[in-house]
Amino acid sequence: MPPPAALAAVPAPPRSRRGSHTLAVLALAALLPVAVILAVGLGSAAIPPADTAGYLWAALTGGTIDADEVTRYQIVWRIRMPRVLLAALVGAGLAAAGVAMQALVRNPLADPYILGVSSGASVGAVAAGLLGAGGLAVTGGAFAGAVGAAVVVYLAAAGLAPLRLVLTGVAISVGLQAVMSVLVYLLPDGETTGTILFWTMGGFGAASWDVIPVVAVVVLGGIGVLHRLRRDLDVLSLGDETAGALGVDARGLRLGLFALTALMTGAMVAVSGAIGFAGLVIPHVARLLTGAVHARVLVLAPLLGAAFMVLVDVAARTLAAPRELPAGVITALVGVPLFLALMHRRR
Repeated sequence: MPPPAALAAVPAPPRSRRGSHTLAVLALAALLPVAVILAVGLGSAAIPPADTAGYLWAALTGGTIDADEVTRYQIVWRIRMPRVLLAALVGAGLAAAGVAMQALVRNPLADPYILGVSSGASVGAVAAGLLGAGGLAVTGGAFAGAVGAAVVVYLAAAGLAPLRLVLTGVAISVGLQAVMSVLVYLLPDGETTGTILFWTMGGFGAASWDVIPVVAVVVLGGIGVLHRLRRDLDVLSLGDETAGALGVDARGLRLGLFALTALMTGAMVAVSGAIGFAGLVIPHVARLLTGAVHARVLVLAPLLGAAFMVLVDVAARTLAAPRELPAGVITALVGVPLFLALMHRRR
């Protein structure tokens, strides 16, 4: 916890921004549950919101379902609810990790994948597929590859200097993508190749209730830790020398942020694949609404990310039904013009 002088060094947001922040948080907190219910009901087999809410209530309270409604209940509770919850968790986690990564390297163009985590996860998943594994083994391989890539970047960067970390992460990512391409070429059959390639573009089709608790603990726990560090993140943005003068150990803080974002991103990529642009664009949108103070950004950004990713999942399931589009493709199509618009506004 920095001394009081550190808090005085970080300017408070204007009152209008504080009002915008409160309004946005309240609106998102109210609309997110509604969006989840609507998203669960949408798909190739549409289910009215009232029926969806009834099935969810029955599942949560142990209620009974009529025999002719069992199929729709299974669609709601077994298939769609896990993937919508996973989409919300991944969206919130990517947004929070993006905020942390941009503070870590003091670069507004940074995102959670800059450490080579997504490329490492892809290599791990493809390697597991090459060995004939499937299901949870691919997920485990992806997580191991993600964390391994982050460790390699840390060792190769020889420290946590922001510019060195960014350049090393980019270089390692390119190398891992080349390795992944070779492994994909060596995969034994086209069906496995298609599955792996779809996974590398991101999606929530493999969601299940088995993975939700693990992802929830990692993501929500990581967001909680980042919120506790909110004032230190403000001080870190002023530079290492200023942070040291204000009582913040910049190197120790960077090391903790590095480990935390690597763990969060690795867990998310392992279950959803690499979904780009969410961790880059959502923090900028949050700052536009609420200012740069991390106490506010770290509340608004996860809510924005969760709502955005729920909508992305709905689009992935419905735009080309009965086929499913990769979530990473949709986030790129939305994120690129949005990011360019934000850049133009800042200029």
